[in-house]
Amino acid sequence: MRHEKMTKIGLFFIFAIVCFFILIPFYAIALASFKPGGDLVRYGLNLSFDLSVMSLNNFVYLFTGSHSYFNWFFNSVFLTIVQVVLTLLISATVAYGFAAYNFVGKNFLFICVLMIMMVPFEILLLPLYKLTNDLGLMNTYSAIVLPGIASAATIFFFRQYISGIPKEIIAAGRVDGASEYGIYVRLIIPVMKPSFAAMAILNGMNSWNNFIWPFMVLSETVKYTLPIGLKTLLTPYGNNYDLLIVGSFFSIVPILILFLAFQKYFIDGMTAGAVKG
Repeated sequence: MRHEKMTKIGLFFIFAIVCFFILIPFYAIALASFKPGGDLVRYGLNLSFDLSVMSLNNFVYLFTGSHSYFNWFFNSVFLTIVQVVLTLLISATVAYGFAAYNFVGKNFLFICVLMIMMVPFEILLLPLYKLTNDLGLMNTYSAIVLPGIASAATIFFFRQYISGIPKEIIAAGRVDGASEYGIYVRLIIPVMKPSFAAMAILNGMNSWNNFIWPFMVLSETVKYTLPIGLKTLLTPYGNNYDLLIVGSFFSIVPILILFLAFQKYFIDGMTAGAVKG
């Protein structure tokens, strides 16, 4: 008993130290958001707490100034919601097919999914760009959403999770006369809530922080997402560090809300997805 208690105390201190170092960048950017943009140029991100230069001017400028920040912000919110919802629904349906049914070529197709996971997205940029251009989807949100709605990693995770669900649930549904669609919607999806929460957070973070692909396909400023918009604040003709730093700090808020909303299921979903199947 004493050994277990000492182990728990030791783990607590280890995780506390790790958490401390992880939070340092957030602390630095939070401090910088209260300082003039010029300080970022002169001193960079630092941990100095100097009340003489700190104010709410950057936040006042963020909410009342003349800029396109909130247009970019809501573009990112819209795209993230659409992409996460579609990715979860489509990937979960594909994963259910792999986990619950036997059909010709099943193993081969699943190996293809695993192989796609091993290919860096950067390798696919040029052929995907050409395909998008040929389909006439350039400078549209469809070009951003469609390539990622059948995520190989999400399909793999859901497949592993569903494989751990007792097959008796599906068999019982069939005995009761439920259709295959009814079994999936009424019996399987409710059991998958923890996995949906885990993948909502991970896919939401990926969509929210996505920069390279939207930057390649979007050409109108009004359609820019937040990462692209923040990048445009740094130009050869002048840099808006005041908006850049406070905007970067404020951009953390949606991901924080997403995590807090689903944290109840996050650990359960990640753990079950890792060990089941």
